Amino acid sequence: MPRQNTSPTDYPQAVLQQIELLGQNIAIARKRRGESQAQWARRLGVSQPTMARIERGDPSVAMASYVMCMWLVNPAVVVADLVAPQSDHAALEREVTRVRGARKPAPPVAKRTAAAAAVPSPAAKAANNTAAGLAALLHPAAKVST
Repeated sequence: MPRQNTSPTDYPQAVLQQIELLGQNIAIARKRRGESQAQWARRLGVSQPTMARIERGDPSVAMASYVMCMWLVNPAVVVADLVAPQSDHAALEREVTRVRGARKPAPPVAKRTAAAAAVPSPAAKAANNTAAGLAALLHPAAKVST
């Protein structure tokens, strides 16, 4: 097994607590189903001691083993949705801030010619494309025209 770059003891306490809670929830789900650790271990393709480590919330157990446990509990839930682009609110806020900062104030209407007003500037096109991309991330089912 390759050596980890970060020791589990160096993980933030909040992360360790989340993994421990995940392990506890996995143990509860298994027990509610009336199944043994050995039964789940066989279904996961791991040893019974590894199953015990999962239920203790051991951060050094492979992520795939935890995801497989979650899938056994609820195959309808897509774990990847937790970090899907449309759920990444911090990145979305950053992109919106960047787009707002890229806008340059339009010249007063009196100084524009009719032809210039009819043709969007490159900056306006870029802002519209970025806004359309953000809208598509937020509402993937909706069709956005640019």
